[in-house]
Amino acid sequence: MMETETQPERSLAEWITFGIASSILAVVISLVGYMWLNEKNQPPILSLNQKQMIREIDGKFYVPFEIINTGAETAESVQIIAELKIADQVVETGEQQIDFLSDGEREEGAFIFSQNPVQGKLTVRVASYKLP
Repeated sequence: MMETETQPERSLAEWITFGIASSILAVVISLVGYMWLNEKNQPPILSLNQKQMIREIDGKFYVPFEIINTGAETAESVQIIAELKIADQVVETGEQQIDFLSDGEREEGAFIFSQNPVQGKLTVRVASYKLP
C-alpha cells in the first residue's frame, strides 16, 4: 500500500507574508511599466541664459551664463562658444567645455574678455555635445 503525502495547510503568517510580497512585486512591476510607457525619447535640449549683468573687475569683463538641459537624455562634452565682434570683426572668442549635463541639470560659468562686450556684439551659443 502506498502512502500519500499531504501538505500541511498554510498558516496565517505565511498567507500575510505572501500577500505583502505579492503587493511589493506588483508595485515594482507597475512602476517599471509606467516608466517604460511614459519615457520621453527626447534628446538633450540645451538652453543658455545670461545669468547676471556683465561686470568689470581689474580691467577684465566677466560675462556669466547658465546652461540648462531640459531634454530627457544626458549630454556629454557640451561645448559653449562666446564670440565678441566689434565693427564686424571678431576681436575675442572664448570656449567652455562641460563634461556632463544630465536631464534637468544646470551649470553656471563665465566668459572673461579683455574688451567691453557692451561696445560690440556678443554671441554666446552651444556649439556641440555628444550622447553618452
